[in-house]
Amino acid sequence: MTELPQISDYKSIFLNDTEMMDVRAPAEYSQGAFPHSYSHPLMNDDERHAVGLRYKEMGQDSAIELGHQLVSGEIKSSRINNWCDFIKHHPHGVLYCFRGGLRSRISQQWIFEKTGIRLPRVKGGYKALRRFLIDELENNTGIIQPIILGGRTGTGKTILLKQIKQKIDLEGLFNHRGSVFGKHVTPQPSQIDIENSLSIELLKLVNANNKNIIFEDEAPNIGSRNIPKTLYSKMKASPLILLEETVETRTDIIFDEYISNSLQEYQSIHGEANGFELWSEQLLASLSRVQRRLGGERFKIIDQIMRNAISTQLSSNDDSPHKEWIIKLLTDYYDPMYDYQLTKKSERVVFQGNATAIAEFLKKNYHLT
Repeated sequence: MTELPQISDYKSIFLNDTEMMDVRAPAEYSQGAFPHSYSHPLMNDDERHAVGLRYKEMGQDSAIELGHQLVSGEIKSSRINNWCDFIKHHPHGVLYCFRGGLRSRISQQWIFEKTGIRLPRVKGGYKALRRFLIDELENNTGIIQPIILGGRTGTGKTILLKQIKQKIDLEGLFNHRGSVFGKHVTPQPSQIDIENSLSIELLKLVNANNKNIIFEDEAPNIGSRNIPKTLYSKMKASPLILLEETVETRTDIIFDEYISNSLQEYQSIHGEANGFELWSEQLLASLSRVQRRLGGERFKIIDQIMRNAISTQLSSNDDSPHKEWIIKLLTDYYDPMYDYQLTKKSERVVFQGNATAIAEFLKKNYHLT
């Protein structure tokens, strides 16, 4: 094989959002990858499985021979064409396999033989990139000072967070709104993908000399994924700022997010009728998950209000009745739970007020804009 270039400046790859061609099998890619990476496998899952069995039974040379048999002719040409298309659109990209070994070297060689292009491969491959991000997440968590934005459900914490540059939007990364009603129609990324994206965002902020970084107050789990323990431990010991709003404003914010926007999200993917049905089923299922904490009687009341609101909306396109159960859920469930949880962290509170007052406080005291 011709000696072709390798790249080991992992930090530069992530700071510059370098496009990466992942030549691992699709199953490997789905378990964990990186932002700005694209799946263009050398072997598909079945081919990789067959080569793996041959390796165990007859050794490396026989496995390589089988791989070349499986990926030959039109199959080989098609995959090289896919790689060339990637290079056309991302001329400054790189490629990687799992360990930066045979698969990436073969892919790199075939590209060179057809085009003369010396596309760099990542030294150490996916494993080295992943190790780098795990270490950087740990290191940068030690450098930063999180500022935690808390407040009652529906105060608009995420809305305020999005207006600040020096922030990490965990709910955005996790693709979940952070409550029992917070599931999106699209699935959450894998835990590995979340950790990779989180580490990259943190790396960029620290590289730009940002130490004070604002996060929304979260439970250790967001949906079915968890915040890395080192980061969460530091968040729990960090200054806490409380956003305050009226019940009326909070109701409107929750209505927009969980009724209007959520329904639109479902219908944009599943169509008007099917989307409405799936959305309403998800709404009722979410309420049922807090049945025990609500208690039997309160659950029955709120469940019936919600069902009536869904029925009214379906029959007359009037969605305003949803506000009745939203208010009741806030006052009967979320607010008492918030009051109890706040007693455990009240000593961390450094400021509380509305969005305008908090923005001014953050700018003056933490240089957050």
